[in-house]
Amino acid sequence: MLLATALLRAQDTTTVVVLVDSTLAGRDILSVMGPGAQVVQSADVRKALNDYVNANAKKPIQGYRIRVFYNSDPSSRTRSEIVAEQLRRQFPHTGVYRSFESPNYKVAIGDFRTKDEALRIFNAIKGTYPTAYIIKESIQYPR
Repeated sequence: MLLATALLRAQDTTTVVVLVDSTLAGRDILSVMGPGAQVVQSADVRKALNDYVNANAKKPIQGYRIRVFYNSDPSSRTRSEIVAEQLRRQFPHTGVYRSFESPNYKVAIGDFRTKDEALRIFNAIKGTYPTAYIIKESIQYPR
């Protein structure tokens, strides 16, 4: 009886090890499939996905942006416009947001769902904008 109890307890403490292929970490399925792969899907699936994206396009979600500029100096309005225009030229496919919250002008870039996505752009701009930092904020639904 004592032996059976010991065996049952041994079974309760079994550890399951899950191995993850680290070469796939952070990659989407299309990048894993390679350049010659084709995705075949019905028009109904494509329409359903587009309808979902369009229905949620106006809804804000919790995500991340990079605050590049935050200042209240007398020249901060002009400087914020310059910074926003530079970011739009450097990252034409990434949203740039300029706002005013008395007394500060702010410029942020991005609609990132994860902090890892924000870090990619952050690492690219931190040399040019050393005071930049990542913020958690409501973002536009990524398209």
